[in-house]
Amino acid sequence: MIGIFDSGAGGLSVFKEIRKILPDHHYIYYSDSAHCPYGEKTRDYIITRARTITDFLIDKGAEIIVVACNTATAAAISTLRKEYPHIPFIGMEPAVKPAAMQTRTGIIGVLATAGTLKAEKYIGTKDRFAPDAEVVEHTGDGFVELVEQGCISGEEAENTVRKSIAPLIEAGADTIVLGCTHYPFLTEVIKKVAEEIKPGHSINIIDPAPAVARHLLTVMAERDIATNSPEGFNIELHTSGDIEKLKSLYGKLK
Repeated sequence: MIGIFDSGAGGLSVFKEIRKILPDHHYIYYSDSAHCPYGEKTRDYIITRARTITDFLIDKGAEIIVVACNTATAAAISTLRKEYPHIPFIGMEPAVKPAAMQTRTGIIGVLATAGTLKAEKYIGTKDRFAPDAEVVEHTGDGFVELVEQGCISGEEAENTVRKSIAPLIEAGADTIVLGCTHYPFLTEVIKKVAEEIKPGHSINIIDPAPAVARHLLTVMAERDIATNSPEGFNIELHTSGDIEKLKSLYGKLK
């Protein structure tokens, strides 16, 4: 069984990519919506929540766990790996490297939570892979809340997105890295608003989830973890918040 958790429903965007390459597996997903968002929480708070959720997933039978949250990865994954050495953990990392390779203007936009942007892991990745690029950063203010409410299109979503991506577009970014797993739910809104801000300015949006899914497959092979389950596909949805909201967002996956 593959365990996946996030501060909320955003990690379902990662699950979607994992299922593309592991379609016949048993998944258990935990949304910590009652404690969402993690972006402004302290490191100790996030570690405590990550431990609690990890214990829950292991009790349910998880053999490998995907920390489908950039903020939780930055704050807690090193602790989890030390405290649960028998469980492989797969984390998230803002896709700065492919962005640096793909940008034409040399200007990269990064949308992430405050917790991710100030994390050593992100700063080290940026310094290592994009030393010659101009990296423009902005928090996705209100993005997580939009997704948690199921508001992933329409005027409210567009107005919220515009406030955070306008500084990136106006700075000349042609590549935008999505540094939070909630943000891919808003990809179409981001594209629409970007075109309105600067018509004809092509924007390349990079979601790290496909790379995370491929890494998961590699680690499973290394650890000799089965890549399918005898009963075929199944997913268990759990949350510390409203299960009906989680089910609704799950139903919107395409």
